[in-house]
Amino acid sequence: MTSTPTPGTPRPASDLDPAIAARLKRGADGLVPAIAQQYDTGEVLMLGWMDDEALHRTLTTGRCTYWSRSRQEYWVKGDTSGHIQLVKSVALDCDADTVLVRVDQTGAACHTGDRTCFDADVLFPGQ
Repeated sequence: MTSTPTPGTPRPASDLDPAIAARLKRGADGLVPAIAQQYDTGEVLMLGWMDDEALHRTLTTGRCTYWSRSRQEYWVKGDTSGHIQLVKSVALDCDADTVLVRVDQTGAACHTGDRTCFDADVLFPGQ
C-alpha cells in the first residue's frame, strides 16, 4: 500500500504501537530521521526519513521502509534496486527524535550506487 498525500497534508494513521508513537519526537512534517547502519561493522550507510507508518512497516516486515520527501510516498529499500536492508535491530536515540536501524545491507545503500551515502565527499579525512 503506497500512500501519496499532497505535500503539507498528514499521512494516514498508522498501526504503530501507541507506546512507541507516544515517545517519538517528530519534526513539523511528522518525520524523524532514520540512520541506517551496517549491523556487524558499524558502517553508517544512509539517512532516510520515517513517519509512524514507515516505522511500523519497518518493525513488522523486517525490511526498511522510508518516507520519500521528494516523491511523497513510502518506499521499501531495495524493491526496485535489489539492494535490500534486512533489519537486525531498531533503536531510538536518547531524545527519541532519531531512529537507528541496524541492517544487513545487500549491495549499495546509496542511490548513486556507492556502498554508503557518506564516502563520496569527505570534508575532513582524519588520521
